[in-house]
Amino acid sequence: MDHTDKQILYYLQNQARVSMTELGKCVGLSQPAVTERVRRLEEKGIIEEYRTLISPEKIGKQAAAYILFRTRDCHAFLEFCRSSPDVIECHRISGEHNYLLKVMTDSARSLEEFGNQCDKYGTYTILIVMSSPIEPRFLIASLEEAGVQAKLK
Repeated sequence: MDHTDKQILYYLQNQARVSMTELGKCVGLSQPAVTERVRRLEEKGIIEEYRTLISPEKIGKQAAAYILFRTRDCHAFLEFCRSSPDVIECHRISGEHNYLLKVMTDSARSLEEFGNQCDKYGTYTILIVMSSPIEPRFLIASLEEAGVQAKLK
C-alpha cells in the first residue's frame, strides 16, 4: 500500500459515497485509475465493506451499554449473542471476563431484560453509556497521516 492508497482510504472513510471522478481529483488520478486502485484495495481485503452510520436515537435505540461477561459455555453464549438484535458488537477479551459486548436497546428497562436473559449463561457487569464525548475515530485519522494536500469538498 503506497501513499496514494492511503489518500484514497482517507477520503473513502470520510465519505464512502464520493464519486470515483471526485475521488480521482482529490488524489490526483484519473477516474479509471482510481477505480482500479479501489478495486484492488477491495480485493486485498483492505476495504472490507461500505456502511451507513445511523443515528441510534432516531430509530428508538435510547439505551447503550457495554457488558463485561464471564461464561463457561462460550458456544451457547455466542449463539445467544448472534441471535440477539440488541448485541451490536461482541469481542473475546482476556482477563477476568471472556467477552465484551456493546448492546443497544430502546430503554433502560429493556436493557435490564437483556441482562435477565444473560443470567443463564454466566455472570456479567453492565456499564451504561451516559454520553460519548469523543466521536468514533477513523483508522487513518488525519490529512497529514494520509499525506493529503487537498481537502475534500
